[in-house]
Amino acid sequence: MTELVGLDDVRAARELLAGVTRTTPLEPSRPLSAALGGPTWLKCENVQRAGSYKVRGAYVRISRLSAAERERGVVAASAGNHAQGVALAAGLVGTHATVFMPVNAPLPKVAATKGYGAQVELAGNTVDESLVAAHTYAERTGAVLIHPFDHRDVIAGQGTVALEILEQCPDVKTIITGVGGGGLISGMAVAAKALRPEVRIIGVQAAGAAAFPPSLVAGEPVRLPTFSTIADGIAVGRPGEITFNHVRKLVDEVVTVSEEDISRALLMLLERGKQVVEPAGAVGVAALLAGVVEVETPAVAVLSGGNIDPLLMMRVIEHGLAAAGRYLRVTVRCSDRPGQLASLLSQIAEHRANVVDVEHQRANPHLGLGEVEVALSVETRGVEHSDTLISALRASGYQVVFAAEA
Repeated sequence: MTELVGLDDVRAARELLAGVTRTTPLEPSRPLSAALGGPTWLKCENVQRAGSYKVRGAYVRISRLSAAERERGVVAASAGNHAQGVALAAGLVGTHATVFMPVNAPLPKVAATKGYGAQVELAGNTVDESLVAAHTYAERTGAVLIHPFDHRDVIAGQGTVALEILEQCPDVKTIITGVGGGGLISGMAVAAKALRPEVRIIGVQAAGAAAFPPSLVAGEPVRLPTFSTIADGIAVGRPGEITFNHVRKLVDEVVTVSEEDISRALLMLLERGKQVVEPAGAVGVAALLAGVVEVETPAVAVLSGGNIDPLLMMRVIEHGLAAAGRYLRVTVRCSDRPGQLASLLSQIAEHRANVVDVEHQRANPHLGLGEVEVALSVETRGVEHSDTLISALRASGYQVVFAAEA
């Protein structure tokens, strides 16, 4: 077993990062505090340089390269956050970075990586496939591979997040954060367990890309045959060898959340917390809101990144509204005669629901002669309001042939 990173390694990393990264704020969260019955805080790494915690580990790793290694340049693979962290760190250190990103990587992340001075190559459909391309490039050119999570320097750099949390919230009892390959939670667990062994460290993965639970059961890293999630920043198919050892020994629990849970968390953070967070950065909050894990307060949830594609944000907000019962798509079958649509819309208005869009469908072969289907998108105040509206429409004689949260 590889020797674990130690507290001295994390402290040394913090010295390297002085003047490079910022001490991110710890913000109170009233919704989470109310839900958990005790003080709950948000560690806002979404406002870190380059938009995530990743620059911490990337800078520590790159700053320790020899002059000869810097001359050869560095190469990395990432869906976006590690890419930006490496690009920024390479520029600060004075070396050239080449970054391999999945072909479907969010365009803002690609543009930001290029903006920090890196050369971007698109390869593969996942970070794992991009990492293969990065390894090949490193072997061919001599560039130094900066692994996104499975390196001691990277783990030590990420662990500085926990040092800040323990200073900002000395009485913290639970720290919860998202997990992809395991670099962040490994480093945080090293620091937290060394200074406060009683603090519980909880990891959260998206259910559609959860490689750690089966790996922990098997006692070794296990590769998922397939994986998919909106949380692209933690869409990793296999834990690292080094990070797996840290998680197995130091992390108290790893849980999973659904895409709906993530959407609800993003919506709550935007509405109530005024925080722009990407899906991967919100999974810790998602776990707390969904109640998939019991935590003791004071608790801190790490918002690990804020680099979200605006187009994805639009879709996620709509999905989050639907998951919360506040956005309803309903199809109503009624007679196709003058005044019928006005009557239908009036009834919806009487129940204080807001119609977003309306579409008529007359060509459906299942419709009877003189019938029409009206598809509506409606904003409501929640599940109970949606149920009341649907019941009222049916009571008025409308045939609701499809009614579901989008």
